[in-house]
Amino acid sequence: MSQTIAKNNKKIINGWAFYDWANSAYFLVISTAIFPNYFIANTDPYIKFFGVEIVNSAFYSLLVSIAYIIIAATTPILSGVADFAGNRKNFLKFFTLIGSMGCIALFWFKGDATMWVGIIAFVVATVGCAGGLVFYDSFLPDIASEDQYDKVSAKGYSYGYFGSVLLLVFILFMGFKPEFFGITDALLPYRIGFILVGLWWISFAQITFNRLPRYRVKKEGSKDMLMNGFQEIKKAYKNLKEKPQTKRYLIAFFFYFSGVQTVIFLASAFASKVLGFEAVELIGIILILQLIAIPGAYLFSYIAKLRSSKFSMLLMIAIWAVICVLASFVTSKLPFYLIAGFVGLVLGGIQSMSRSTYSKMLDKNETDLACYYSFYDVLFKLSVVFGTALFAILEIVFDDMRISVFGLAVLFIIGFVILSTVTIKSESNAITE
Repeated sequence: MSQTIAKNNKKIINGWAFYDWANSAYFLVISTAIFPNYFIANTDPYIKFFGVEIVNSAFYSLLVSIAYIIIAATTPILSGVADFAGNRKNFLKFFTLIGSMGCIALFWFKGDATMWVGIIAFVVATVGCAGGLVFYDSFLPDIASEDQYDKVSAKGYSYGYFGSVLLLVFILFMGFKPEFFGITDALLPYRIGFILVGLWWISFAQITFNRLPRYRVKKEGSKDMLMNGFQEIKKAYKNLKEKPQTKRYLIAFFFYFSGVQTVIFLASAFASKVLGFEAVELIGIILILQLIAIPGAYLFSYIAKLRSSKFSMLLMIAIWAVICVLASFVTSKLPFYLIAGFVGLVLGGIQSMSRSTYSKMLDKNETDLACYYSFYDVLFKLSVVFGTALFAILEIVFDDMRISVFGLAVLFIIGFVILSTVTIKSESNAITE
């Protein structure tokens, strides 16, 4: 049994949203703004991997794929065990710890001589961040009523965008003005920044841990607990198979989110390598993206309220497709700034709306929620694997990142077509089964 929770409690919701504030530092600094270009700048242009030379930007894409393969393979088991034992929050704490430690370990990655330290630390940090999200997301139906899902989900993302920008600005200040801190090593400010991300993440996550509801253990642990995890996932999968609209939604989600996550991980690498953006210019783009994402999340939540979740999401996916087509043809920096603004507009909205829409699709009396969220989360992880691997393969084959970006547009178009066939009750924004 779990304790009775008063839904829409402001203190609990704000505490939940603070986890976005905490872990979004990883997404902005490590996966988007600094580490991709840090990795490419401090490794050889071609990296040998099992005897095969791979361009370093494509190799970085494959690292993301590897990290998400690991977590996609383990999350279903862990979430089943977590729901069986009633300790989702403990699993969230565990992944937060290993993720933050992975970020801190990046401090010791200085170049080719320590490249494997950087690879392992990056994969560990990524696994920690991705692994915790399934447990974090699963609290949404516990703390908010269905009519508040979009708003609460958007609040989490807006917290994340704002908080992560604050930390990024400080790290950049160290990078651009190292003498102010008595630093003479050009790489040291960014290496210190990796430590700060880990400390920021684990420190602010304590607010979430203190405010989220506590659950009593459902059942005494036993040697059968691991098997129970498999059984719970099997049950969730079987139930989802009996809900054709939800199943169709998840297929659409897989394709369009493959594009979204690949853009997040590789946009700065594209701008640097293809368009010649310098570090300062890249930061300007990312700040534009992050700041526009905050009102963007609320804008599309409002559109969903006026029309429907489906209309809002289809509009965003269409914009994403246009963005990728335009980016694949752009040859100068100025148009790319405009493209980055549109990415920011739809970035927060597509993430928060995807999460909240899935929450609405679950029956209000569902039990073992973490298992249902793990199924959604496994698709999320596999979408990252698929998108980043596709991006890397296209770059390796054609030796042109523009082709890779155009390939992402195809993913958005497929997602748009499938989502357009999903039936949604506009008056309640609920999917009919």
